Amino acid sequence: MKTRRDFLRTTLLGASATWTVPGFVNQTFAALDQSTRDKATQFTTGKDGPILVVIQLAGGNDGLNTLVPYGDDAYHKARTRIHKTEKDIIKLSDYCGLNASMPFMGSLYKEGDLAVVQGVGYPNPNRSHFVSTSIWETADPSTRSNTGWIGRYFDNACAGADPTVGMSFNKTQPESFGALKNSGVCLSSPELYRWIHGGGQQAQAEEFFAQLNSPDADKEEDAAPIDGASIGMSAGGKPGTVKGESNLAFLERVGMDARVSSKTILEIAAKYKSKISYEGTPLARSLNLVSRMIAGGLPTRVFYVSHGGFDTHNNQINSHDRLLSQLDSALKSFLSDIKSQGNESRVSVMTFSEFGRRVGENASGGTDHGQGSCMFLAGAPVKGGLFGKHPSLTDLSQGDLKFTTDFRSVYATVLEDFMKTPSAPILKAAYPKLGLIG
Repeated sequence: MKTRRDFLRTTLLGASATWTVPGFVNQTFAALDQSTRDKATQFTTGKDGPILVVIQLAGGNDGLNTLVPYGDDAYHKARTRIHKTEKDIIKLSDYCGLNASMPFMGSLYKEGDLAVVQGVGYPNPNRSHFVSTSIWETADPSTRSNTGWIGRYFDNACAGADPTVGMSFNKTQPESFGALKNSGVCLSSPELYRWIHGGGQQAQAEEFFAQLNSPDADKEEDAAPIDGASIGMSAGGKPGTVKGESNLAFLERVGMDARVSSKTILEIAAKYKSKISYEGTPLARSLNLVSRMIAGGLPTRVFYVSHGGFDTHNNQINSHDRLLSQLDSALKSFLSDIKSQGNESRVSVMTFSEFGRRVGENASGGTDHGQGSCMFLAGAPVKGGLFGKHPSLTDLSQGDLKFTTDFRSVYATVLEDFMKTPSAPILKAAYPKLGLIG
């Protein structure tokens, strides 16, 4: 019989007994043997599989000061204090241009690797952060769906995939990951799964769980038997327990799962040493970790990160430019990193925000919740250019832009042309594609 450590490292139970927390690398453990540990390609679901990185611009990004309609007099009249002039933009056309805080994205556009989708939204829009985010995450304006669009992709196209098929670097799992079978993994940092947040009792806990994970732990007479057939539900129906396992053994195993899972994720992240410099912003740190996960071999198809602070009701002009600059810098480092790995043909980045802002500025030098906005797709697989029609700034819906492109058309394009899977079963209807993928 293998030692408990060997079993936890290499077999079905892996870092989880299916339902335990943070059980997300049970199949990955089986694949991470010495012969594949140093490979800089993803091995479980195929080294050539596409990888989508979703960046949420949380808070409602102001699309009009991101993709600026500088050639429209109505824009300047509606925003006398916070408007951008021709010198404040990177021209994309005679009508609109990117905020000058995004020079890298401007260069991507010129190289044909940045798609800008104009006027994105959905019917009967909602100005609530919570409701509108839910609509984007579920791809369901009726708000009746109990699964997310990415989770349905996992269910429909990734049967039998590793639990790390989706990975979110958020404090909570995004609603888009909601699935019937495999909802991916949510972690804001792998260090959070370790017992290393301080001294005293926590330091003792770290030592205790280290002892539990030692080969000597197998000598304990009361240790629950571990074999592949024992995984299931306890007599009381408690999820996550092993058949015949006591409550104490269950808690000990969960603790070991947390420690071993964290250790493995940290080992994977440490395998790749990037030569690219990243800023110290939360977004840049998350994308740095994503790049290391890709290089280190996790079989993840979708990574999800969030860039917050876009609820710009007050003094918008400086804070918004700063947020866009952080996005631009993080993308520059990440895509350069991915290219240095040789993975650029596999990776695309998509941004979204729950809504745009109103056309007119408010009395506080900011903008309030609105409707239509813009989306970006970036990376070597992307066909660059302007897509969709920019909404009118005079023909408005209660002071807001009317959407001209349904966001589900963007999803459909990404699913079919990049992820190579039918979109109708995932989006629950057929939507016209936009030609965003080269």
